[in-house]
Amino acid sequence: MNQALAAAPVFAASALPAIGAPLEGGYFTGITIENGQMFANVTAGATGELRGKWNESLDLVAGAMSRTDGLSNTQAMAAAGSELALAVLALTTNGFSDWSIPARDQQELQYRHLKPTDRENYADGIDGVNPGSLPVGTAYTDESPMQTTVENFRAGGADAFDDDEWYWSSTQHADYPAGAWGQVFDNGGQGNDHKSYAGAARAVRRLPIQ
Repeated sequence: MNQALAAAPVFAASALPAIGAPLEGGYFTGITIENGQMFANVTAGATGELRGKWNESLDLVAGAMSRTDGLSNTQAMAAAGSELALAVLALTTNGFSDWSIPARDQQELQYRHLKPTDRENYADGIDGVNPGSLPVGTAYTDESPMQTTVENFRAGGADAFDDDEWYWSSTQHADYPAGAWGQVFDNGGQGNDHKSYAGAARAVRRLPIQ
């Protein structure tokens, strides 16, 4: 087992910092919940951004279906030959090496809390719905979420998401084997794209909460 993963601390919810504050090698991005267990999500800074194809193969990756567990998804991607997944799993930054490509709901928190621009959001009544976050995320409106107040993640900041880039999640599209989910960071639009398309991925780790 990855030693950094095995040694991941267990946090009390009351000990978590504010959204966007430094935490365990990155920045606190919010809470997800899976099977009754809460997790603190940590987004890497710019040193944790990689680029590549989700996978060359368009075969279904059945083990990469989770909306909340980016690590298990990324491991399944790697087993299926994804060079992007292998690169993220090999990443060591800020002293930690248990990074993964965010699952769909982990990624949504990245946009919701670290949105780089002040542009209107893509608000079609679906984008932004996040059943895996705590609190549950509701659909974006034109004005919500607003541009992040975390200076290093605002447009032009050292760790800002590229508002011209497509960012991959690690969540395979269940009904479309050739596609996987992702998000753009200019207006938050969520969708699926062809897995052989080259995009970015911003690494995450997650920590159990007592």
